[in-house]
Amino acid sequence: MASPSSDQRARLIQLIHIGATELGMDDDSYRQMLANIPQLEGARSVAKLSVPKLNIVLEHLKAKGFVVVPKTANPQRKLADDPQSKLIRHLWLSLHTAKKVRDPSEQALAKYVARLTKVDQLQWLDGRQAAVVIESLKSWLER
Repeated sequence: MASPSSDQRARLIQLIHIGATELGMDDDSYRQMLANIPQLEGARSVAKLSVPKLNIVLEHLKAKGFVVVPKTANPQRKLADDPQSKLIRHLWLSLHTAKKVRDPSEQALAKYVARLTKVDQLQWLDGRQAAVVIESLKSWLER
């Protein structure tokens, strides 16, 4: 089992590499940045750095504009709440109640919408696309 410090070390190295990528650094500029941090004493790689030195590198990247986004950030989008989206959701749930749809989830609805319109989220539908989905769901419900 990995120790907490090795887990922390691996996480810091991962964040440093993500930060360098997001800042658009190529390998040469990344290694030069490392060499220019006085506390690293000329190191050109993070592979053998201690946790405190890795924190110094991460803080250096943050000073250059890298923003760490916590894993706990909720990547889910807010549900569309416009009238057409509400109607689409209502029809979808009605199909589930009528046992014509097995999975009533928002993800299943999004897959159905994407299959019809090539648009992945209800929020992104324009009026014409929403009308296509609504009419499709209505005719499915009538069958």
